[in-house]
Amino acid sequence: MKATRSRAAARKDNKEAVKPVEDRIIGKRKAALQADKSNKKRTNNVTSAKKDPNKPKRPPTAFFVFLEEFRIIYKQEHPKVKAVSAVGKAGGEKWKSMSTAEKAPYEAKAAKRKSEYEKLMAAYNKKLENIDDEEEAESETSKSQVNDKEDEESEEDEEGEDDD
Repeated sequence: MKATRSRAAARKDNKEAVKPVEDRIIGKRKAALQADKSNKKRTNNVTSAKKDPNKPKRPPTAFFVFLEEFRIIYKQEHPKVKAVSAVGKAGGEKWKSMSTAEKAPYEAKAAKRKSEYEKLMAAYNKKLENIDDEEEAESETSKSQVNDKEDEESEEDEEGEDDD
């Protein structure tokens, strides 16, 4: 038995073949994929601000301060385990089982690091402001200096023309 298509289906295909590509009817999955691609194109075109390498790093939280110490202990007890995820999971479980009294020293260290970070950020921001002020002052003086030099040169040219 031969599989035949209905006349309506054949007409629909012919009409879509004549239409431009953008106007053709698209299935749900393809439409979703096209929407995702268009969003990616938009994000690629938008350039994000570049990170300053001199900017201080944010301080770790109490959990990450704990994890620094826990990693060393865990690796000594389990030298064959190389997976980072295993260390993280074990550290998370240990952190959850700890009481607030046990967490207190790590929270104190984290608070100390945070206060140091805030001092560094204040110094960094002052430094940025000073650089911006200097650049503005340079641009203002350079514009006026350039204009003065152009004025002097044009006056000299005019005097040279008067001598002829």
